[in-house]
Amino acid sequence: MILVYTPKLTSRITYIFKHICQHLLGIEARLTSIIDEFVAHEGPKISYGQKRLGNEFFVKQHGLLHEQGFSDVTVKVQPWDDTICFFKVSENSDLPFDIFSASFYLLSRYEEYMPHVKDSKGRFPAEESLGYKHNFLDSPVIDIWAQKFLSLLQKRFDVIVDKPISKPETILTVKELYRYQQKGILRTVGGFITDLSTFNLQGILTRIKVLLGGKSDPYDHYDDLIDFSKTNQINFTFMFQLSDFSIDNRNINFQRVKYRSQIKSLADYGSVGLHVGTFAIKRQEVLKKEKLRLEDITNEALKKTIVSENELNLPDYFNHLVFLEVEKDYSMGYPNKIGFRAGTCSPFLFYEINYEQITPLKVVPYVFHDYTLGIETRDQMNMQLVRIKNKLIHVEGKLVMIFSNSTFEDEKKREDVFSLIKFQHEK
Repeated sequence: MILVYTPKLTSRITYIFKHICQHLLGIEARLTSIIDEFVAHEGPKISYGQKRLGNEFFVKQHGLLHEQGFSDVTVKVQPWDDTICFFKVSENSDLPFDIFSASFYLLSRYEEYMPHVKDSKGRFPAEESLGYKHNFLDSPVIDIWAQKFLSLLQKRFDVIVDKPISKPETILTVKELYRYQQKGILRTVGGFITDLSTFNLQGILTRIKVLLGGKSDPYDHYDDLIDFSKTNQINFTFMFQLSDFSIDNRNINFQRVKYRSQIKSLADYGSVGLHVGTFAIKRQEVLKKEKLRLEDITNEALKKTIVSENELNLPDYFNHLVFLEVEKDYSMGYPNKIGFRAGTCSPFLFYEINYEQITPLKVVPYVFHDYTLGIETRDQMNMQLVRIKNKLIHVEGKLVMIFSNSTFEDEKKREDVFSLIKFQHEK
């Protein structure tokens, strides 16, 4: 056990020390603000303040963890060994920067609360992030910092580490169960009219073949997914959308027997979660309605959610999940960029800065969304993912990838996706 002394305990300090020491490194750490207790402690100890007290491991404070709310924080990114750092401190610190303030800045998504330029969908774009601007978006810097911190501690103390092994996780979002089937007469006729108005003859022919039973629905590849899951012993997490019909939700009605039975069937080959609809992101009562719909189908409490391509709407969306007692959310990533939005590959608890509270909601960051398949060349994407996976192996990190149901429509792309999933789960 390591004893940590800081002159003034704050919820931010408690949060980030617990995350780095216990969650990332598997080190038992206890915090105190009683100096006599710290001085009398004979085991490993760390002080976190403005000056060193003795021969302990000392990290000088930057100051961010004693603030409340938001301020215009100056962030100067600098090199450190083979990575980067920021919030540099004086030389008498055993670390050249305040690892705890820097990690909190990234995990809390501090920069997303500050004024920024949104993209066409109202989202915080990757290009506005510190990671993108300073070329460390593809590095899980918090996990890298933590490993370097651990190495320094082990040179000073006999530190016992007990960290669980992280396993990769593949998320499949099902925004539309079928492209043509089960849509009802009015929507089917409307689809024909739309195809005719745009001279989409191929779409018309395909729709006719599917509806007459001469061809399978382009999105009906669920047997292939099950076979792949069995053959490769890879379980998916299936995220189903259960929103009311709208311009943003073209799915079939959630009450249809076919949809409900498909959800139950796929649940045998992985876990099931909620693909949150556009209106549910901002409105808690709509999110609750969608949550109850899925729970009614699965007869289980909803544990996992995702917002895959819409505005994340921090912190309100996460606060809604906390209120509705959802355990995990998988929305922390950039749909159109490969990398680590929060600077980490490890799950972390959501910290509500507006209330300075640690919440029970676990945020699981993803590194890849298949939307990037149409943006980056295959070779560029593969090279980047290989580099990232090598970094994750070094820090024993978690590789989470998101795939959309519609991606499997194209047979050639389907094989590429299966190859990516195999690569993700290779040791």
